[in-house]
Amino acid sequence: MEYTEITAQSVKALMPQRPQQSNKGTFGKVLNIAGSIEYQGAAYLSSVAPLKTGAGLVTLATIEPLINNLAGNCPWVTFYPLRDYYKKCIASDAFGDVLNIIENYNVLSVGPGLSDTAATNAFVDDLIKYLNKNNKRTVIDADAINVLSKSELSSFPSDSVITPHPVELSRLINTPVKDIQNDRIKYAKLTAEKFGCCVVLKGNQTVVCTKDLEVFVNTSGNSALAKAGSGDVLTGIISGLMAQGVSVENAAKLGVYLHGLCGELASQDLSLYSVLATDQIDYIPQAIKKILEA
Repeated sequence: MEYTEITAQSVKALMPQRPQQSNKGTFGKVLNIAGSIEYQGAAYLSSVAPLKTGAGLVTLATIEPLINNLAGNCPWVTFYPLRDYYKKCIASDAFGDVLNIIENYNVLSVGPGLSDTAATNAFVDDLIKYLNKNNKRTVIDADAINVLSKSELSSFPSDSVITPHPVELSRLINTPVKDIQNDRIKYAKLTAEKFGCCVVLKGNQTVVCTKDLEVFVNTSGNSALAKAGSGDVLTGIISGLMAQGVSVENAAKLGVYLHGLCGELASQDLSLYSVLATDQIDYIPQAIKKILEA
């Protein structure tokens, strides 16, 4: 199948502008719905990465026990408490909490570390139904994808991007992982066509397929990124770019290249073995500089 390679030269022009006459609202506001008592790090990573990528403000909407744990270590993120299910995860009736603030943000990210529980699954299902009707720009990742693989929903918001790894995509389209890995472009394209949204199929040579079925293959990255939390960082990078006005498709292309470059640069200093997800965030500034100099 035909595809276009994603390179430093091809994404340089996609970088958002940084006008001098600006404030935090100029660079967008992200509402990140993430985290559970079991996966607190995912909420942290997916909230800090958008800011490091240039977003003006990030609010983490999550359960209060997580806010109590994270707030002291994350002074640059704002927080919004959601109703919880026995202080473990987001409750099924927390959708009303989100409705109170959703219009204050131009981008949503949902999924990192939510956990797979009946309560949170019901919440995510209600949220995606709302987004389908109101078409909010959204990054859908991780447990939100797993929830939707069990749902009767047949589409995602047209201004959204989903970011599955092969196992998550396997659940979503009911196809063996081996088949997906043997023809990654085919199944990324099939998924984009089926659900009417942009698809980022993560892995070696990440595949991006737009809702118009244009296919792009990333050329950056290495095995340093094969570490817990990497996907949460990518979600944050893409949402941060979208917040700054980059289109969904261009944010996906630029985001995967930038994230891969973070892995390359970090591994040069730290080795392929020792790059943590937090290191990937630390190298976002260097990766941005390298793209701008390409």
